[in-house]
Amino acid sequence: MSMTASLEQLMPSFSGRLLQPADAGYDAARHVHNGLIDKRPTLIAQCLGAADIADAVKLARTLDLEVAVRGGGHNVAGRAVVDDGLMIDLAPMKGIHVDPAVRTARAQGGVLWKELNRETQLHGLATTGGVVSTTGIAGLTLGGGLGWLMPKYGLALDNLRSAEMILADGRIVRASEDENEDLFWAIRGGGGNFGIAASLEYNLHAVGPIIAGGVVAHLAQNAPDVLRFFRDTCTSLPDEIMLVAGLQTAPDGSGAKLVGLVGAHCGPLAEGEAALKPIKAFGQPVMDMMGPIPYCALNGIIDGAFPKGALNYWKASFLADLSDEAIAVIVDRFNACPSPMSHIIVEYFHGAASRVPVNQTAFAARITGFNVVIISQWLDPAENDTHIAWGRDTYTALAPHLGSARYLNYLGADETDPQSAAYGPNYPRLRELKTKYDPDNFFRGNVNIRPI
Repeated sequence: MSMTASLEQLMPSFSGRLLQPADAGYDAARHVHNGLIDKRPTLIAQCLGAADIADAVKLARTLDLEVAVRGGGHNVAGRAVVDDGLMIDLAPMKGIHVDPAVRTARAQGGVLWKELNRETQLHGLATTGGVVSTTGIAGLTLGGGLGWLMPKYGLALDNLRSAEMILADGRIVRASEDENEDLFWAIRGGGGNFGIAASLEYNLHAVGPIIAGGVVAHLAQNAPDVLRFFRDTCTSLPDEIMLVAGLQTAPDGSGAKLVGLVGAHCGPLAEGEAALKPIKAFGQPVMDMMGPIPYCALNGIIDGAFPKGALNYWKASFLADLSDEAIAVIVDRFNACPSPMSHIIVEYFHGAASRVPVNQTAFAARITGFNVVIISQWLDPAENDTHIAWGRDTYTALAPHLGSARYLNYLGADETDPQSAAYGPNYPRLRELKTKYDPDNFFRGNVNIRPI
């Protein structure tokens, strides 16, 4: 059947919009967060519900089109959009229902973390979500889901109760601990390999609305001392504290290079302020914005450093150890950074997220340790080669200090066979389940798990 005939058949029942390149809104819909990505789908299906998603999947099969799935569109590799294929766009799907009595929330696949947090915080509740508030809940959760609450309450996927999934054949199934249990295991860390999450149900926890958190910044000339203090502090952090170090250029236009410590304590405010006091007292900070803060504000505290449309190239890996030698490389490479928009971030994984057995979910990086994220970011496309080279060269310089595990959601488009690092010992079982649920590898626009 031709494209025209297929669309004529589908349009009367499709609730959302079906956009072709000449249609108004097509260009806005195809652009994702990373401005380096410039792909042009043959068709964009903007869905309003599960039935629209199922019809879009069936349409792609009828027309033999490769599929990409967009939730929030934040994936740095641009996996939310595809050239010459069908982009299934969940962005219009914004339904959220919070049940404060049982502390759960169900949200559709196009919801962003800032939208979910806004609804749950009305009741003083939250679940682990992204540290950039404009990230989509679906992609972040299926790939892991780090956030300020993960040491206390685990990753986003550890808080997932169930998901309504659209499979590769267009069927709609529920995945949970008591229904399609093997699929539920696979989607918690297997990314978008097994289907499309039309909606996700989460456990919620009593958090906020005011917690202790924020950022303390020092001049980058003191970065070695600050990073050693960060490393040593992390070894004794309670589960209530998430702590991240970041090297960046001051946003005030001064050009000053800074190293910041960003932290959050999810327990009672007074306890949090007391626990964060040593971080505030260390050294001679040039900025101290750490104290009482709304939980929603904390989740957006670094949004301004990641503007939509900026050009991005990322490399990331867990470190074997944040040794003095690794710190020296991080500081040296940041000092050589050619863009004031770029960052090197070191995240500390610990607590509840790290104590889950590796085989309990598909997510394999159950590590207590440091994850380094090299974020090259700029605005002028004429400078692409320069800034991409800095990201790659920085990663190469850190290679002797890297561990074997890597966080799925940070992997770029140019990785060579990243499956073993992303899925670890769970990869063989994931391949078996891929063969069961998607034997034709219909969902392959991801860190792909190949069927057996």
